[in-house]
Amino acid sequence: MRVGITGYQRLSGITEMLVRGELWKLVSTFGSYELVGVSCVGEGPESWFARSVLEHGGKLEVIVPGGGSVFAAVGDAHRSTRLRLMNEANAVHRLAPVAHGGLGDDTAAALVGMVDEVIAVWDGASGTAPARVAELARRAGLYVHRLWPDGCEPPA
Repeated sequence: MRVGITGYQRLSGITEMLVRGELWKLVSTFGSYELVGVSCVGEGPESWFARSVLEHGGKLEVIVPGGGSVFAAVGDAHRSTRLRLMNEANAVHRLAPVAHGGLGDDTAAALVGMVDEVIAVWDGASGTAPARVAELARRAGLYVHRLWPDGCEPPA
């Protein structure tokens, strides 16, 4: 089973704790031999999911935008985490630039095209990046797990 992730970044400590627990519970429902987690390994849920997949014994694949450095959109505090996860991944998919017929920086479309299900860590608010990915996934006929435990706080 190929499972992708999207979600809010810059979440509070209590939200992190709640989401990490629910991510682990969800990840552990899959057999480790069949699980391939697909993530852009951004800050927050994307990296927490990637770590959970690896700790469960699954495989990890990382999607990297086509333009610029693989660390261009990553804060300094997250660079080492992203690099570590990329090094532990079974595959890193760098998107081709739009000028060459690729998706460029459209990691949402790439993610939806590579998975069977999507986990969306978000409160359901429209107009957000996780909402866009969830809508793309639903239109593609994929199941979307909306994960937002009671007590979570939206990003500040």
